[in-house]
Amino acid sequence: MRLEVKGVQFSYKSVPVLKDVCLEVGEGEMVSLVGPNGSGKTTLLKCIGRILKPKKGVILLNGDELGRISSKEFARILGYVPQSSPSSFPLTVFETVLLGRKPYIRWKLSQRDKEIVLNTLRLMELDGLALRMFNELSGGERQKVLIARALAQEPEVLLLDEPTSSLDLRHQIEVLQLISDIVRERRLAAIMAIHDLNLASMFSDKIIMLKEGKIYAAGKGEEVLNPENIWEVYGVRVMVSYDPGRPHIIPLNMRGEYERR
Repeated sequence: MRLEVKGVQFSYKSVPVLKDVCLEVGEGEMVSLVGPNGSGKTTLLKCIGRILKPKKGVILLNGDELGRISSKEFARILGYVPQSSPSSFPLTVFETVLLGRKPYIRWKLSQRDKEIVLNTLRLMELDGLALRMFNELSGGERQKVLIARALAQEPEVLLLDEPTSSLDLRHQIEVLQLISDIVRERRLAAIMAIHDLNLASMFSDKIIMLKEGKIYAAGKGEEVLNPENIWEVYGVRVMVSYDPGRPHIIPLNMRGEYERR
């Protein structure tokens, strides 16, 4: 599966949010979207996920226009993990993850559907919570359930919007390592919006840095995550070390504090 975004533009009413965005994601590849709040990360994911319709540009899956793929087929191809879901969701964890099988279920639930859900729950270490109500879970547990729901779809494209925002440090690393392994093993094309630059550096094949709806920099971590780019996009002075090869970001100060000196 190859995902291509070509010249995508999007506006909320008269306010431009995405401006001529172009990117490509290949099989087995994890691409991270980074940038300040309001730079267009979530909007771009929603345009790819057909939640929003771009004003201009085209999005292709294996050369086919996204808008021409049937809703049923699209639901099988693409899995989307939002930042959050309503905590009042009146379903058990098992039932919530089972929603990921909806594009495949015809008349009744098959044994294969049940096995995929149970295997996914084990994979995400959620099997002990299978009968718990979704609305009784912590924010981190709910986020893991939403990831499990997307994986149960067996998608070819995976979109993740801040998938670790509610997780503690240990679970952030465990979940991103698991997602990274699945992307490679299943040859998925994955795009993740994420704020933590060090996590993006650890788990990304490519990084897209957005500023005010435009791509400011794109490439491997060592090409994008440098002090100059971070200063221009975030207004923060940083040091960057490269051990064991990937850039590690150490913030030093804020733009305003430097300018006052």
